[in-house]
Amino acid sequence: MNVAACSALLRVCRQGSRNCPPWVWRRESHWQTSLLGLRTTLPMRAEPRKKKKVDPKRDQIVRERLKKRLKKLERIPAEFIPIEDFMPSSKVMEESRIRSTPKLSEEEQERRALLLKKWASVKLEEHKAEQRSIEMLLEAQRKALDELRLESEELYQAAVCCDPGLFPLEKQGPLNSAPIPKYRAPDGKFNDITKLYVQQ
Repeated sequence: MNVAACSALLRVCRQGSRNCPPWVWRRESHWQTSLLGLRTTLPMRAEPRKKKKVDPKRDQIVRERLKKRLKKLERIPAEFIPIEDFMPSSKVMEESRIRSTPKLSEEEQERRALLLKKWASVKLEEHKAEQRSIEMLLEAQRKALDELRLESEELYQAAVCCDPGLFPLEKQGPLNSAPIPKYRAPDGKFNDITKLYVQQ
């Protein structure tokens, strides 16, 4: 069939001839082409993914294994992180490190006993001297208050009453050296040897 005959046939069909069926020339949508035209397929952008076949028995076995592992973990008590500051090292606990007390001669034992007696007597004298000085100060304070009372009752009452601003008392003792103004102390370097514990 030549080109002229084809174009004549198409013209007749488009005019609505009863001899030509409508599915030959009528398009239902823009994707649908007429049978007389060229037929093309839709462009494929990507290949559809293949669905993996999941075995229900296998899936159930995996779930049961997970449940068993969870039950095992629940039975095991939680491990506490050890506090190393309260635990002496094994080197300190070795029996080879235990020292035996040296045996002293009788002269050394006598010398140490006399030294303890001398120390006790020195401390006793120091305590007695401190008590005497406190008693002397209290006696002087009592005499001064008696004299003040004879002078003026108001001044005596003012001297005897407690000072509410006296406490809390904050004092700073003498330092080894004078403080340096606007001095920022360095942080210093240190090696962090803290152990990290992981719960298993």
